[in-house]
Amino acid sequence: MAVNTILLDFSVDPNCVKNDNQLSVISTNVENVLRDYLTNMKLQNNMMLDDSLFKMYTGDLGVICTVRVFNNGLVTINIEYYKGDKQEPILDYEKAKVLKHNIVERIDGARHSHTLVPIRRGQLDKYFPTSDERLLEYDIDKIIFEEKTPYQKVLIVHSKTLGNILLLDDLQNISEADLIYTETLMARGKEDYKDKEIVILGGGDGALLYELLKENPKNVIMLEIDDVVMKACSKHMRSICGDVLDKRSGENYQIIVEDCMKSMQTFIKEDRKFDYVFGDLTDIPITATPTGELWDFFHNMLQLSFKILKPTGKFMTHVSIKHIFISVEALKMYESQLMKLEPPVTINKSTAFVPSFYEDWVFYQIGFEQKA
Repeated sequence: MAVNTILLDFSVDPNCVKNDNQLSVISTNVENVLRDYLTNMKLQNNMMLDDSLFKMYTGDLGVICTVRVFNNGLVTINIEYYKGDKQEPILDYEKAKVLKHNIVERIDGARHSHTLVPIRRGQLDKYFPTSDERLLEYDIDKIIFEEKTPYQKVLIVHSKTLGNILLLDDLQNISEADLIYTETLMARGKEDYKDKEIVILGGGDGALLYELLKENPKNVIMLEIDDVVMKACSKHMRSICGDVLDKRSGENYQIIVEDCMKSMQTFIKEDRKFDYVFGDLTDIPITATPTGELWDFFHNMLQLSFKILKPTGKFMTHVSIKHIFISVEALKMYESQLMKLEPPVTINKSTAFVPSFYEDWVFYQIGFEQKA
């Protein structure tokens, strides 16, 4: 059961919507077509709203429809109704496409139109935003775990195609189908972790720790602030983390539940050095400039991370998606922060298509610049 929302957009010549009469003619033509699809349609509101004509209608079976005609030539139609599991849709995608075609036929000067598949809104969320404010739809059929902690909202849902998915503050983190994410993050096959000392910043899902331990390292320390994430993944994401989250230490690993920044400051005071530091934390921020609280966090985290690396050590991290322009700009800003590090560093990058992200993701391998 969910509320279905159908969105239709049209574009007309702005010269056709210069006055109130023209706005009214277009809205009336739209209304006449809608009456063939929405039973017992009644006008409930008719008003000028800023630079647009706004009308709201109701219909049988709880339908609400709004039509808005803007004086720049944009026409939007939003149709919303509640649909039970066994109820036939009042307006499915195919009917909506026919509706769009019929409206275009009635609107003089229409030159662009678009309709979306119904957005289904209910207690079971199927849509989650990316860090650059796009929307991803998943075939989610049930909620596995949900809890609000002092740090974030922890949610595990089940997808028919991806298995269980971990989301933190409604941002997708990892699914049971995402081994490629972990393997690319650790550059499996390219890096030698045998007998190495390693620190993981974050990584509460346990996937990176689980895969690194297969490489026979000397020791791995995982720094995760949210115990709830680990307990939830230990129970519901065992295909990616195995049993490594069942206890806080093993033969060659320890899990420390505290702020990673605090732990790294302790390592610096103790003059401890590591072969690898993994940044498995939040995505880099998508902003116009590398300023603000989150960028400050990244800058401080990088400074501390490189202070606990051996001269031959490497910082390994995921960064952002590859193709979207604003993400490319964010990558450039991230690299500009890396270039401020002392001593200088060298940067290598790799990409991988991550199933639950629906796109290529960029991973960085960063080391100190070696003298000839």
